[in-house]
Amino acid sequence: MPAATNAAQTSGASTASRGFMASGLGIALFSSAVFGLSGSFAKALLETGWTPGAAVTARLTGAALILAIPAIPALRGRWHQLRDNWVTIGLFGLIGVAACQLFYFNAVARLSVGVALLLEYLAPVIIVLWLWAASRKRPRALTFGGTLLSLAGLVLVLDLTGTVKIDVIGVLWGIAAAVCLAMYFFITAKKNDSLPPIVLASGGLMVGAAAMWLAAATGLLPMAFSAADTKLGPWVTPWWVSLAGLVILATVLAYVSGIMAARALGSKVASFVSLTEVLFAVVWAWLLLGELPGAIQLLGGALIVGGVILVRLDELRSPPLATAPARGDGAPRPKAASPLEHANDVEPVP
Repeated sequence: MPAATNAAQTSGASTASRGFMASGLGIALFSSAVFGLSGSFAKALLETGWTPGAAVTARLTGAALILAIPAIPALRGRWHQLRDNWVTIGLFGLIGVAACQLFYFNAVARLSVGVALLLEYLAPVIIVLWLWAASRKRPRALTFGGTLLSLAGLVLVLDLTGTVKIDVIGVLWGIAAAVCLAMYFFITAKKNDSLPPIVLASGGLMVGAAAMWLAAATGLLPMAFSAADTKLGPWVTPWWVSLAGLVILATVLAYVSGIMAARALGSKVASFVSLTEVLFAVVWAWLLLGELPGAIQLLGGALIVGGVILVRLDELRSPPLATAPARGDGAPRPKAASPLEHANDVEPVP
């Protein structure tokens, strides 16, 4: 009898586990977990002589080719969508993919993975500050408090009075990545339901890869590869293992699962859950690279993430958008969404 009871409990736990992973929340957490691997796989390559440009180019090229397989059938009979949305695809590829990832990998080359990613996640704070300066209208209390909390966290993450001086150039690269992420939110603030998310992801990766190869061909981007073995935790592996992890796990599976999560939870909630990527990235860097930010930096990271959570919560609590004055035909015009009020099915997370 006890054996039967244990078997039933085990079966129930297994079913619950499968149900959780099949749910939108489980998929969203999985997406964050595999996205969080990108910094660790990239740094393993960078430490053997790869340049950030080479790592980004290889990542984008491999992922673009793989994602083209499901993207092409999604466009069957609807190829005009590429023409109708070429500006969105192009800007996503250039800013949300190529520039954002290049700047992030440059930051990773000089900083710990966790600190580099925390700097990039300041993008919502940059948006709030920009809108505040442009409109001269103070944000709502929750957004204002979240912004101040994140800025306080930034001071702690930089640990300006610590014994180990942080790399200023690396910090600037991380902030540049955050600016690119903020620009992407501005670019895609207008909701677009006509373009399949998998097509946007694949097209953006193709544009980003093409831009990186062009920059390398013209000498603007240093490109160096290495066939030396990489070190991941206690294992020494061939270089292609880290590259395959960067392409397949941290890009292809991450984007596909992220799109699935956005469809299951809604893009706003999914983008909120994606904040757990910072936690996963720190854990992966600790396990695979032996990196762990100092106690002060971890506290600062908690404040940054807490502040961004408050900003996101404020947007989730926002009332539906009001309508603007009617057009000439009498139909009301919806007001344009702010960059944070509309989350996208495809986020340019690193």
